[in-house]
Amino acid sequence: MGSKNQNRPPFQPNTTLTTNPTTTPSPFKKKWIADAVSEGKGQRLGFEKMVGTANNGRLRLAFSLVNGSQDLCPNSAPPSTVGSECGGIEFTREDVEALVNEKMKYNKYNYKERCESMMEYIKRLRLCIKWFQELEGEYAFEQEKLRSALELTERKCSEIELSLNNKDEELNLIILELRKSLASLQDKLAKEESEKKAAVDSLTKEKEARTSIERSQASLSEELEKVQGELDGANQRIASINDMYKLLQEYNSSLQLYNSKLQTDLDTAHETIKRGEKERSAIVENLHTLRGQHKSLQDQLLSSIASQDEVMKQKDSLLNEVACLRMELHQTKEDREHYQQQVQGLTAEVSKYKELATNSSELEEKCLSQGNQIQILHDQLAVAERKLQMSDMSAFETRNEFEAQKKLIKELRNRLEDAEFKLIEGQKLRKKLHNTILELKGNIRVFCRVRPQLPDDSSSNQGNVFSYPTSMEYLGRGIDMTQNGQKHSFTFDKVFMPETSQEEVFVEISQLVQSALDGYKVCIFAYGQTGSGKTYTMMGKPGQPDEKGLIPRSLEQIFQTKQALQTQGWRYEMQVSMLEIYNETIRDLLSPIRDSSRIENGTAAKQYTIKHDANGNTHVSDLTIVDVQSSREVAYLLDRAAHSRSVGKTQMNEQSSRSHFVFTMRITGVNESTERQVQGVLNLIDLAGSERLSKSGSTGDRLKETQAINKSLSSLADVIFALAKKEDHVPFRNSKLTYLLQPCLGGDSKTLMFVNISPEPSSAGESLCSLRFAARVNACEIGTPRRQLNTRTYG
Repeated sequence: MGSKNQNRPPFQPNTTLTTNPTTTPSPFKKKWIADAVSEGKGQRLGFEKMVGTANNGRLRLAFSLVNGSQDLCPNSAPPSTVGSECGGIEFTREDVEALVNEKMKYNKYNYKERCESMMEYIKRLRLCIKWFQELEGEYAFEQEKLRSALELTERKCSEIELSLNNKDEELNLIILELRKSLASLQDKLAKEESEKKAAVDSLTKEKEARTSIERSQASLSEELEKVQGELDGANQRIASINDMYKLLQEYNSSLQLYNSKLQTDLDTAHETIKRGEKERSAIVENLHTLRGQHKSLQDQLLSSIASQDEVMKQKDSLLNEVACLRMELHQTKEDREHYQQQVQGLTAEVSKYKELATNSSELEEKCLSQGNQIQILHDQLAVAERKLQMSDMSAFETRNEFEAQKKLIKELRNRLEDAEFKLIEGQKLRKKLHNTILELKGNIRVFCRVRPQLPDDSSSNQGNVFSYPTSMEYLGRGIDMTQNGQKHSFTFDKVFMPETSQEEVFVEISQLVQSALDGYKVCIFAYGQTGSGKTYTMMGKPGQPDEKGLIPRSLEQIFQTKQALQTQGWRYEMQVSMLEIYNETIRDLLSPIRDSSRIENGTAAKQYTIKHDANGNTHVSDLTIVDVQSSREVAYLLDRAAHSRSVGKTQMNEQSSRSHFVFTMRITGVNESTERQVQGVLNLIDLAGSERLSKSGSTGDRLKETQAINKSLSSLADVIFALAKKEDHVPFRNSKLTYLLQPCLGGDSKTLMFVNISPEPSSAGESLCSLRFAARVNACEIGTPRRQLNTRTYG
């Protein structure tokens, strides 16, 4: 025993031991370790599994934990020792090495002390061995569990491999089918390209033929006008000749009567000649008198012709007087109807007065009964005064309650102010998020609306042309069209089915309309074939509040929001203008003088020019701009413009819009508290409908209108295609419509297009063209909307 281990305390299992690793156990110690191992109480694991044979006087430990390495799984923690004989004792590598290398302290001649220390040492070794056995049993249990989990995972892996193999086979089949369909589609594409080339060639030929036809048509129209003028002159001459012919017929009849009379006189004269010379002289005298009468009759005839000319002149003057009298008669009829309504009102008032006279007697009786009731009430008042004296006692309590209620009301008002502040902040956040979404998108938004079936629509056995996907991805955004057995699918920002109401449609665009008050330029326009419901979507049905269109609803919302924002210090000024583009000519629908200049060929006496400034704002020269303060004023202006707008009847639509209608509201707002100023513009446009001459049956003026409408819409399509291809030159100046819409299509505006579709199977071709055009529009990127916001300056 060395001097270093003389004073070392006895080994404790839960403490860290620091011993000299070079010390070797004595033979006696080895013997007692062997005895302790033999008493393992039937344990399956022997001492040899845990402690190896002596090697140069040392014990080799078999556990990896003793050697300091972690051979267990990476995520496994040492098992718990709760409930074991070892209690909460744990052994570290240093503890085991110290226990094995510990040198016993005893007196060489005191065997009892040696036995006790040895027994103590054996107990500690047994405790360590039991702890290792329990640890090994727990790890064996964990190993069994891991083996079972591994078997399960292997089974799952095998099942997954089988399913993957099946899916690979299915995918291979799908790929083969897709390759076949790709080959067929490539063949179809080649055919379509060849057909497209042929169609382009035919289109160029048609354009050349159309230009030559238009030239010949213009020359023919000029010749027709000349011929019509000559025809009118010839008709006037024929009328005068007919009048002269009638007069000559009357003169001839009078001469025939006169000749008959002369013949009778001549017969009598011949008879009298036979009688004698005397009668002859009398007949000669009578003949002279008759010749004098004949001359006088001729003079009377000339005078009657002159008087007849005077009568014709008087007739023309009388016709003019009759026309004036008819106008006066119409006015008097209207006055009479007005007076009749007044008389009816007066008679109703007289009947009311009569009823009042009859009711006066009843009122007198009621007065007597009420006098008795007043006496009763006086008695009740005395009783109430007594009760009032009694209630004075409770007045103090009610005052206290009143004060408490007052405090509660004050708290509620404070909460209400906080809630209003939060609401305002929420609205600001909503506006900001809405504008951010539109800025991130940057495209023209497109809504599709399918018109419901009307009673006048032709019944067809072809079934429904349109269907709507029900999947979550395309619900409310997709529309499928079937034509000639082929299915065409389209996806837009929103799709409205036929049963969608006007209010539901407006809810989707209300936030966009709100942006005009926030200082953005907003443009909403309706596109589609004639009779597809564009004017109904934009204007609605007059006189039916539930079916108001987007324009009246937008104006109501703007004025309501304007009233609500006054509490935040905002003051707005609004100006309205309305125009139509008819046959490539701008007409002012709010002009105080009715624009009667649209007489021939769509030419106007007043020429309006379109100008765009550096800020992207559009101005039309000499256009009437009206300051408005309420939605009623704008409704009156809309009604006035609707009566001035050009409409006509075609075979496809009873009341077809023959021009593009543009409603513009300029909004200027100033916040008096922050001195911030915003300038917004709201453009609401109802485009004229595209139509085919074979279906509309247009002739004359309607033919010219149809050609002008189709030309402007084709120019709009050219602009959209140029924007979609991001070409350097965009042909905005090809028509008045595209030049007017230039800031909306190529600037910093928030633009929304409604594509209106007719559900009739006979209109499937036009509907497919409209949907394809709308898809092109939806793919156009027009830039980021910019808010026009600045600080008010005082000059």
